[in-house]
Amino acid sequence: MSASREKQNRQAAAGQTDPKTAREAQQRREEKRTNLLYGVIAAAVLIAVIVSLVWRSDFIPKITTAATIDGEKYTAAEVDYYYQTAYRNFVSNSQYSYFLSYLGLNTGATLKSQPINSTAASMLGIELPGADDADTEAGTDALASTGMTWHDYFLNEALDNMSVIQAALKAAEAEGFQYPAGVQAQYDDNMAALKSVAAASGISVSQYLKANFGMGVTEKVYGEQLMRVLRYSAYADAYQNSLTYSDSELEETYNADRNTYDHVSYEVVSISGAAESTADEDGNTVEPTEEDSAAALEAAQDAAEAILDGFRSGGDLEELAEENDGTYSQNENGSYSAGSVMSEWLYDDARKPGDTGTVADGTVQYVLVFHDRFRDENPTIDIRHILVPLGTGSIAEGEEGYEDEQAQLKADAHAKAEELLAQWQAGEATEDSFAALAMKESTDGSKYDGGLYTEVYQGQMVTEFNDWCFDAARQPGDTGVVDTQYGAHVMYFSGVNLSRWQSQAASNLRNEAYTAWEEDLVKDVTVQRSESGLKLIG
Repeated sequence: MSASREKQNRQAAAGQTDPKTAREAQQRREEKRTNLLYGVIAAAVLIAVIVSLVWRSDFIPKITTAATIDGEKYTAAEVDYYYQTAYRNFVSNSQYSYFLSYLGLNTGATLKSQPINSTAASMLGIELPGADDADTEAGTDALASTGMTWHDYFLNEALDNMSVIQAALKAAEAEGFQYPAGVQAQYDDNMAALKSVAAASGISVSQYLKANFGMGVTEKVYGEQLMRVLRYSAYADAYQNSLTYSDSELEETYNADRNTYDHVSYEVVSISGAAESTADEDGNTVEPTEEDSAAALEAAQDAAEAILDGFRSGGDLEELAEENDGTYSQNENGSYSAGSVMSEWLYDDARKPGDTGTVADGTVQYVLVFHDRFRDENPTIDIRHILVPLGTGSIAEGEEGYEDEQAQLKADAHAKAEELLAQWQAGEATEDSFAALAMKESTDGSKYDGGLYTEVYQGQMVTEFNDWCFDAARQPGDTGVVDTQYGAHVMYFSGVNLSRWQSQAASNLRNEAYTAWEEDLVKDVTVQRSESGLKLIG
């Protein structure tokens, strides 16, 4: 996966991380990189403003040194920018936001008073001072008493991110790296968005920044650090985009971890073996007894065996499920899930088409019919597009005239997209000229890469967009206009790329290479902390 596509795709929600496996540890490193590169921008313009009426001087944070990285000094205001960004990215990250109370993080209290508990430390993959392996294995809260707070965690994140950015920018300068035009375009758009959000909140840009990033973060400080992050992003993208892998390297990666890349097709019936609670004559809930629970589990096991026997005797699995209070489903493209008993059965190397069996996961019983195991050989594609969004209507859904107004908004967007396509066709009509037009006219985040999405796989995009891209007759250079729920898209088909499984393997290899590259960048970097400045952070 290219770095540009990685950037676009990872803005979407990620699944919950289980920190017990090496692959999930790698995912955490990737998430950190993603937040460093891209989340910092969104945090500045999307977070609701809560303005404190308590006056504090912002002069001291602007002049007081808080950290020195390889001889380059950073003020408390500059460190606060990265600190607040790390914090806001974390609490808004869909992976963690649901679990904040579980992690022991109270967003309504000062972070300096909140210790990191053992649950949070495990999920984040961090090692806290004063805790040994025995504490961790015992599952105690010893980690919470070691003195590391959430403030410490986000400060460490900030300084780590600053070290990476500084080292990368120095490397970029040394090699004469030329930043793409998208860097300045994204900077200009973000600064404009900053002013727009502040105005919409009824406050000045200065007030907005102080409320969200700390008393010393002025528009100048914010703009300087924003540009550093964007330049780092471009340089890191260029590095990842330069990485290519041979067919043999991709095959070797696949063979080393086939479960990650293979899919399975199967049928399954699930039967709940959990005893239900009841209500007494007064309406009070009565929890099931141990005997009730044992009886319910045995009944589910008997039902699973009856379904399996009936299927093996020629019965219809879906009908058997209905007869025995089971839930039937069919999956033609299942993926491996570590720790799932169902996945372990389906991905057993000995599994053959037509195999059947039952497995249990807690109180749930599963009847399984295995059909096939395969890797996705379908090609991915590269596409450029220009998004013309739907206008904002004035009639609320459900009110008279709503449907007519929406139809007109869609027609207007389509007409604008057709105009842009005609404009492109009247010019050079090259892929480069399309990219330039996308950067100027598109409202999609891909505009800064010339509207480019790379290694798009079947089913990834909304239906209309997907169907146009994967039309069997599609050829490089094809153009058109596609209407979706998001508006009208001016399309440019760049061409076919790696197969889906190869794309996944290449993405994993690039991520591993990026991690090593980043570690090499900062291996000799020294960070000196100035407590007089750091006490102004947070």
